[in-house]
Amino acid sequence: MLTILGGRQQMCGHASRREFLKIGGLALGGLSLPGILRAEAAAGVRSSHKSVIMIFLSGGPPHQDMVDLKPDAPAEFRGEFNPIRTSVPGIDICQHLPLLASKMSQFAIIRSMVGAEERHAAFQCMTGRRFGGQPAGGWPSFGSTVSRLQGPAHPAVPPFVGLAPRMRTSSWADPGQPGFLGLAHAPFKPNAEGMADTVLRGVTLDRLADRRALLHNFDTFRRQAEGTPGGDRFLQQALDVLTSSRLAEALDLSREDPRVRDRYGRGSPEPAGYGDAGPLLNDYFLTARRLVEAGVRCVTLAYGRWDWHGRPHGSTFENAREHLPMLDRGLTTLIDDLRERGLDQDVSVIVWGEFGRTPRINPNAGRDHWPSVSCALLAGGGMRTGQVIGATDRIAGQARERPVTFHEVFATLYHNLGIDPNHATVTDLTGRPNFLVDGNAQPLRELI
Repeated sequence: MLTILGGRQQMCGHASRREFLKIGGLALGGLSLPGILRAEAAAGVRSSHKSVIMIFLSGGPPHQDMVDLKPDAPAEFRGEFNPIRTSVPGIDICQHLPLLASKMSQFAIIRSMVGAEERHAAFQCMTGRRFGGQPAGGWPSFGSTVSRLQGPAHPAVPPFVGLAPRMRTSSWADPGQPGFLGLAHAPFKPNAEGMADTVLRGVTLDRLADRRALLHNFDTFRRQAEGTPGGDRFLQQALDVLTSSRLAEALDLSREDPRVRDRYGRGSPEPAGYGDAGPLLNDYFLTARRLVEAGVRCVTLAYGRWDWHGRPHGSTFENAREHLPMLDRGLTTLIDDLRERGLDQDVSVIVWGEFGRTPRINPNAGRDHWPSVSCALLAGGGMRTGQVIGATDRIAGQARERPVTFHEVFATLYHNLGIDPNHATVTDLTGRPNFLVDGNAQPLRELI
């Protein structure tokens, strides 16, 4: 929650540059807001407002215990769970996802994701690219690329928001980095310091209004230092972000009907599992809906801890019995909520992790890392749902039919936003234009 303190206070005669930068960084990633808005405007702003919510299951979810069960495989492969029928004939999923099963017509399952790296990191799910061999500055994430190409849908709302809290395993807390696009396209991170309220401490609306002169003077300094021509339009947009209540209200769940929060399942802000990952906090799903409704183009969030190697921290199946029902409730409520609000055609939702899990259950009743094949769930965005894409072999160890790459999924998400992934480019630090996906990857024909 972003909170601006009420009441009137006398503005000090001078505010330090550090204090101003802290408030500017709170709004949009660390640069002065006019500078950020200039960078965004360089690409032009689309009139349409499509969005993507990307849910990262940190740690590598077990595909064969969720959406690709193998009940006829030997016991050391098939695990403890049974498949159940879904609302779509011929598609079975895990018994601990009954709500998802009942709403299968609104989802598409990819059972044959390939090309994952064996890295405990959100990087590939955020960028679509492998970590090695990056250009100077690094590959930009999906959200940062969308920010660069489309800019804000509303002048007082950042185009890219990352909801992941700080975690001990920082690579799981990565909401997506701007890479060579620069901090102007970094995500706004309201939870960067944990689940406590993000407060502009001691700064009232009156003080923010008085900061017009400070903002003007600081921006004048930047123009002189960098030789960048300025404009009142960007100054006004910066003030819009700092003084508008639109973003603050979207982040303030106290404004939501408590019955709606109950539908989502609320959850806990405490870190899940071993304490080094994100919480099972279903409020994140609701916050994501509120943010896209307010005008955010891309929301990323990390959910739970899915790295289940087995005892002494609980078997894969003990952990799944806790995680799967919570995911089931939060995810299906999100899809229902988007549909009820008329947003289901405009908002694409994707759920995935960095890799899959081993077909064979280890001696500790867990499954280990398995980059050979993994899964993904997609919904909304006008996609053709109620289907399964791809198939694995009899033990869920390799893609047997229709292998799907990360680049194909990203091409699909860009397409859903109205961006042509085979023609749009972003320019790196050398001035070279880079396509958004490699290998002329196309949007998934099954979904479009």
